[in-house]
Amino acid sequence: MSRVRLGVAMGDPCGIGPEITARAFEALADSSDCDLIAVGDRSALERALEVVGSGLEINVLQDFQAPLTPGKLNLVDVPATWDEIPPWGKVSPEAGEVSIRSVEVATRAALDGEIDAIVTGPINKEAIWASGCEHLGHTELLGALTGVTSQDTMFVVRKTHKADHHLRVFFATRHVSVRRAIEQLTPELVEQSILRSAIALETLGIQQPRIALSALNPHGGENGAFGTEEIDVLAPAVSRAKSKGIDVVGPIPADSVFHQGLEGRFDGVIALFHDQGHIATKTYDFHGTISMTVGLPILRTSVDHGTAFDIAGSGKADPGTLLSAIRAALDYAHAVPNLRRQYSVVPVVS
Repeated sequence: MSRVRLGVAMGDPCGIGPEITARAFEALADSSDCDLIAVGDRSALERALEVVGSGLEINVLQDFQAPLTPGKLNLVDVPATWDEIPPWGKVSPEAGEVSIRSVEVATRAALDGEIDAIVTGPINKEAIWASGCEHLGHTELLGALTGVTSQDTMFVVRKTHKADHHLRVFFATRHVSVRRAIEQLTPELVEQSILRSAIALETLGIQQPRIALSALNPHGGENGAFGTEEIDVLAPAVSRAKSKGIDVVGPIPADSVFHQGLEGRFDGVIALFHDQGHIATKTYDFHGTISMTVGLPILRTSVDHGTAFDIAGSGKADPGTLLSAIRAALDYAHAVPNLRRQYSVVPVVS
């Protein structure tokens, strides 16, 4: 592909999203392989530029296809409904509402082919719920916007032992309690997670992907001594997936499977619950770990951290994860035609 055009939804205006957007755009101002367009409220971005001491000037675009001005921060303005911008670090329904609308605007542009991918900054769940949004987060929102019902989260760690290898982590369950996550684990659910992970990797251009399933219990259960989920749930799911031609192994104890993935043994590792995968990836490389929503007809990458209200407005926020999310979008932009073919549905964006 030639230059890749990315829409960067800034996230909650009261969090660090606008700050890291300003820093990332400044760092990539002379990039030769991508065109960046910020998406969000202009006043929030102006405040962030002042906080971080950036000399970039904002260039407001009429739409995503308008010519960009080199050396400026190109923005598709999504005006907020407030009379006055809320303070940094505060939960605001208006801030939640504009963060959601920014994702909607960027998603429409991606569906229409006006941009190659969207990159999302952190939203605040309390703020978006206060604004009337009923979705748990980005993943569910993007599914509703694109008409997809089985989207999944994939973490990508770029800084691995092998320079050409990315560790990719999928999640069999997501935003539920650990107790509820274990209750949800069935051979059918885990098998479907394996199958969807294989399809996602193939769609991203990885031929015959090798997948590992993480165990749940210490030492993989020690043949039932420390729990029977490996025997009753996980091993049958792996067997079923293998019978359908999937190259999958496991369950492998969680204290070693992610390291093996980093070593390049696997193209993807399936974590069984939220923190099992998050702790492994973020401990290894917090700022290099990014999130990608797979199963969508568009390419979406994201930071894997929150709004950091405690430091918002201080100018201390590190843009490393956003820069990694932008780089990941560039890495996988070649797969956009495959994503459209594999996951195309009638869009429901209004």
